[in-house]
Amino acid sequence: MSDTQLTVTLSGGGIDDARAIVRALEGVFGTPDGLPADDHATVRTATFDAPATPPSPAGRTAGAALSAPVTVTVQGTPQAVEAASETLTHAFTARNEGAAAGDQERERQLRLVP
Repeated sequence: MSDTQLTVTLSGGGIDDARAIVRALEGVFGTPDGLPADDHATVRTATFDAPATPPSPAGRTAGAALSAPVTVTVQGTPQAVEAASETLTHAFTARNEGAAAGDQERERQLRLVP
């Protein structure tokens, strides 16, 4: 993974839940490589090009209500992962499920619930 990307992996919930989560991140990271589209997938992903300057989660709004719990894993630069985590925590009811840190990238898992 490039250090200029944020990868978001979603499991659980439906396609509308996945799209709502990705849309919540668009305000901070811009348009992803595409919205999740497969109705029958059990895991969905979206990749954002993280800006060269650290993203700011300021100005975010609440996300749409989820129909079911969704596990979200965000992976990228420390600044991108922190901004994504803060954005999702503000937009949805979230529990921190754990984190891992490497030399130049981080990963955090959140459980978003309706």
